[in-house]
Amino acid sequence: MTRLPPAATRLAGWFGVGDPWERPRPAVGRADVLTAAVVELIGLVGLELVRSIGNETLQDLPFPWWLQWLAVSSGAALLVGRRRWPVAVAALAAGHMILVGVTMPVVMGQFTLQVVYFVALMSGVAWARDRRWMLVVVGFIVVVMFAWIALQFAVGSALQGLVDDYAGTPRHGVLAPVPAAVLLTVLVNVLYFGGAVVIGGLQWRSARDRALLARQAATISAQTEALRTRAVAEERLRIARELHDVVAHHVSVIGIQAAAARRVMDRDPAATRRALEGIEGSSRAAVSSMRGLLGTLRSSDAPQDGTGPRPRSPQPGLEDLPVLVEACSTPGRRVGYDLVESSPGAAGRCSPPLAHSIHRTVQEALTNVEKHSTATRVSVVVRLEEGRFAELEVVDDGRPRAGSSGSGLGQLGIRERAALHRGSVEIGPRAGGGYRVRVRYPWPDDVAADAAPAAPTAVGGRR
Repeated sequence: MTRLPPAATRLAGWFGVGDPWERPRPAVGRADVLTAAVVELIGLVGLELVRSIGNETLQDLPFPWWLQWLAVSSGAALLVGRRRWPVAVAALAAGHMILVGVTMPVVMGQFTLQVVYFVALMSGVAWARDRRWMLVVVGFIVVVMFAWIALQFAVGSALQGLVDDYAGTPRHGVLAPVPAAVLLTVLVNVLYFGGAVVIGGLQWRSARDRALLARQAATISAQTEALRTRAVAEERLRIARELHDVVAHHVSVIGIQAAAARRVMDRDPAATRRALEGIEGSSRAAVSSMRGLLGTLRSSDAPQDGTGPRPRSPQPGLEDLPVLVEACSTPGRRVGYDLVESSPGAAGRCSPPLAHSIHRTVQEALTNVEKHSTATRVSVVVRLEEGRFAELEVVDDGRPRAGSSGSGLGQLGIRERAALHRGSVEIGPRAGGGYRVRVRYPWPDDVAADAAPAAPTAVGGRR
C-alpha cells in the first residue's frame, strides 16, 4: 500500500478523510427552497437591470431573454439540494459554470451566479459524508476550473481581449498591464475557489466539534445519572444493612430476655425484673437507632438555616461495645469483652466509620449466636494495632441450633462492611468446636482515600 507524503496526509486529515464521524444529512426544507427563490429573484432583477443600463455584451448575445433567465433560474435551483446532495450539487454547479461561461459569459459573470457557484462548492466540502469521495470530486473541479482559465488565455479570446483593452496603455507599476491583468485574474480565482474550499472545511470541522461536544455532554450526563443512581442504591443498601442489624439484634435480645423472664417469673422476681428492664432498654435502643436512620433519610432535605430537624445522635462505636455485650449476657450465657490496644487511647483515635463498622459487626455476630447457637460462653475481643490494623473476633462454644437456618443476610452485611474498609473476613466453625467470626480492617491511615473497595476474603459456612 502506497503511503502518502506527510503534507498530503495532513491535508487529508484536515478535510476529515478517515474520520469516523459523518455529518447528518438533512432533508430538503422550506428554508432551502426559500433561499433558492430569493437568489433567483435577485438574479433575474439584476440581469434585467444590467440589460436596461444598455450593456452591449448582454444585448449582443445570440440567445433569447428566456434562455438567459433559464440559466439564472437553473443555477439558483441548485441551492435547494446543496445540503442534501452536496457533492452532486457541487459537480453540477461546476458544469453549469462552464456551460454558461462558454455560451453566455456575461450572464455567468453576474453577482448572483457567482454566489451560487461559491456556495455550492463550499457546501460540497462542508456537508459531504464521504470525505474521500468529496476530496476527489472537489479536487477535480478545481483542476478543471483552472485548466479552463488557462485555456482561455492560451487558445481562447481572453488574452487577445486584454491586449486589445490595454493596447497603448503606458506602464505605471512593476508589471506591464497585460501580465498584471493575467496575474490578477489568477489571484482572484485562487481566492474564490480556495476560499470556498477552506470555508467549507472549517464549517465541517466546526460541526464535527459541536457534535463531539454534544456526545460528550450526553455521556457525562448519563454517567452522572448512573453515579447518582448508584449512590442512591448504595445508600439504600447501607440503610437496609443498618435496619437489619438494629432490628435483628434488639428483637433477638428482647425474645431471649422475655423467655428468661417467663421461666423465672414465679420463683425469682428479681431476675424477672432484670429481664424486663433489659427488654425495655433493648426496645428503646431499637427505637432510637431507627430514628437515627430516619434522620439520615431526611438530612438531605433539611434546610440550611437551622430551622430543620436537629442532627441525629452519633452512630455507636467502640465505647458502646461494653453496653452491647452486657445486654447480650443472660443467666444461661456469659459474654466476655476484651479491648487490646497497642498504645493507650488507640480506641479514641480510631476513625468513627471504622469504629461504627466494628460495633455493627460485633452486634451482628452476637445476634447470630443468640438466634442460631446453643453457646453458653461467648468471647468478644477487639485488637487495635494503631497504624497497622483493627481486628475483632467473636468466638462461641456452641453448636448450631436445630431448626434455626438463617437467611445469610447477616454474614453478607459483615462482608459488605469489611469491603468498605478493604478488610478481610473469616467466618466458620472452629476445629475444636464452636464458631468464629474474625474481621481485620487496615488502619485508616494505611488506606488510600480514593481506593476502590475490594471484595473481602471470606471462608466458612453460613449462619
